[in-house]
Amino acid sequence: MADGGPVERGYPHLETVRAAITALYKRLSYDTIHAFDTSVAPADVAFCDTDDLYLGAQRVARELVRHYRLPDARLVVGFRRMEHAANIELTAGPEYFVELNDRFRTHRRDIGAALAHEIAHVYLHRVDLSFPGTRDNEILTDTATTYLGAGWLLLDAFREDGVSSQKLGYLTPEEFGYVLAKRSLVFGEDPSAWFTSPQAYEAYARGLERARADERRPPLTAAGWAGRRRYARDRRHAQDHRPGPAPDAPYTFTPDSPGPLRVTFPCPTCHARVRVPVRGRIRARCGLCRTVLECDT
Repeated sequence: MADGGPVERGYPHLETVRAAITALYKRLSYDTIHAFDTSVAPADVAFCDTDDLYLGAQRVARELVRHYRLPDARLVVGFRRMEHAANIELTAGPEYFVELNDRFRTHRRDIGAALAHEIAHVYLHRVDLSFPGTRDNEILTDTATTYLGAGWLLLDAFREDGVSSQKLGYLTPEEFGYVLAKRSLVFGEDPSAWFTSPQAYEAYARGLERARADERRPPLTAAGWAGRRRYARDRRHAQDHRPGPAPDAPYTFTPDSPGPLRVTFPCPTCHARVRVPVRGRIRARCGLCRTVLECDT
């Protein structure tokens, strides 16, 4: 939790975020991912200063448990002084103890954001999905929280003014915006109306731009002129010389003997590798997320 200090910006964890999206599709399946097509509604996790602290926290926790489809999980929420925003003890369940930072006693509108991340830990624990190392596993949890429809709360908790700042989670604001945009492009859901923080809205707009750029990389037909020209040059080199990865490019050319040259590139939706023959305009389908891809190979 960044509380008054500098907030990291940009996309320093982008490759881990993309790996996390792929891992979610692999572990949960297409059908399970699409069961989360509706995000947590702002009204369901709203917290007024006049609400009782403990009863309100328990109510929000129940709503998030319902959203994650964990009907047999019960959360007990407490507060104490600590360095991080929150902590949860992962056990066999069904009862889990969540501790929130004491600052949430007076910053109650962000309790939903903190609980969304901690309950995502429970969900990932239940489905046995994790990344090695604390840092990567927390990035996975932030990504899962956002892609499964509760992470807009974490992005909305990002606020800055002339004298203070606050951010929850391990992802940067732009990375939260990127994952939220990837989700929006899949489900056609526009979360921008839910933001109370103008900084969150700006980070989402930048993340959306980055997510749309994934859909404009060759060999996809939506690639721009410069990308198409670079791809054609790399393809000629692969055909005339030894196939392999093109430097600083997302695609790799590989021989397919007997048969045509093939190109491998990341799916713009789930980032799984898609492998297709090099033979002009074709339509491919990602085997993991089922996205239909228009390609010019």
